[in-house]
Amino acid sequence: MDSLTLLKELTMAPGPPGFEHEVRAVLRRYMASLGRCETDNMGSLITVREGSSTTPRVMLAAHMDEIGFMVTAITKEGFLTFVPLGGWWEHVLLGQRVTVHTANGEVTGVIGSKPPHSLTDEERKKVMEAKDLYIDIGACDENEAKAWVQPGDPVIPVSQFTVMRNGKIVMAKALDDRAGCSLLVEVLTALKDQSHPNTIFATGTVQEEVGLRGAYTACHSVEPHVAIALDVSIAADTPGDSGSEPKEKLGEGPSIILYDASLVPNARLRDYVIAVAKRHAIPFQFGAIRKGGTDGGRIHLHGRGVPTLVICLPTRYIHSHNSVMHLDDYMNTVKLLTEIIKGLDEQTVATFTA
Repeated sequence: MDSLTLLKELTMAPGPPGFEHEVRAVLRRYMASLGRCETDNMGSLITVREGSSTTPRVMLAAHMDEIGFMVTAITKEGFLTFVPLGGWWEHVLLGQRVTVHTANGEVTGVIGSKPPHSLTDEERKKVMEAKDLYIDIGACDENEAKAWVQPGDPVIPVSQFTVMRNGKIVMAKALDDRAGCSLLVEVLTALKDQSHPNTIFATGTVQEEVGLRGAYTACHSVEPHVAIALDVSIAADTPGDSGSEPKEKLGEGPSIILYDASLVPNARLRDYVIAVAKRHAIPFQFGAIRKGGTDGGRIHLHGRGVPTLVICLPTRYIHSHNSVMHLDDYMNTVKLLTEIIKGLDEQTVATFTA
């Protein structure tokens, strides 16, 4: 498995909420030889990998969508207004390149920003709101813009997948959560010739960034007995980030999430995962996501309840055009998930709710 090629293909594919089809195609291509692929009516991709037992049903979930935008209108001057799809801090938008994906191909644009020479003192102090921003696609007027773009077209940040100078850190858009999708492929690949006492449902979900929606419907297809959501967490190892505890750092291992805004994880499953990491000398750290949820927030509420945990890759600058992740954390997460699954038999899973 060429992990860098896999990560590059997944992160470079466009796929904001509701428009995940190109990401799904890449993921399906990798998954086709690793299990039986199914798609639910929302568009989530579920790859079923049978082990030595049909139960327990182990759900691994990672969301395919990325934050982006949607065109809402075209002004008479030929500029595009838009609505964010997912959570953006408007500070990171001004002056950034974007690509509008249309029925007739890609259209490059830039989110307009005033030069500092034109700003009043008050404007310099405030954050612009997305409703007041626009995308410039180089059209001369409304008619020209309408020939290229129509309302409802999705808009994607422009960012190239890059391996940074030390060779172990990568920078890309959509690491949230294409890194998690990539882990699905890596784990099924690692288990291809190994026994596991369960059946795995590796699930690429849709529309996580706008309300964890794909995880809700995917659970009706999977009916999981236990679940692990795979996502990214916030690395607090940058200058000026002094507010979050515990402090996750790049290169110190996968992060076991103690809680997020949508989920207090199953404590016995959490302790099982910690014991597996220690037994196999896999480095790990703890994380807490005070704002924002994960697919685990929907999964653990399914049916009578599903023991659920979230394991994350610490990542810098999420929900922006460029995020940064450490490959050692990525590979250690593959190792940890592989060992976790090899031990999830019926007896073990029963202890999580006993």
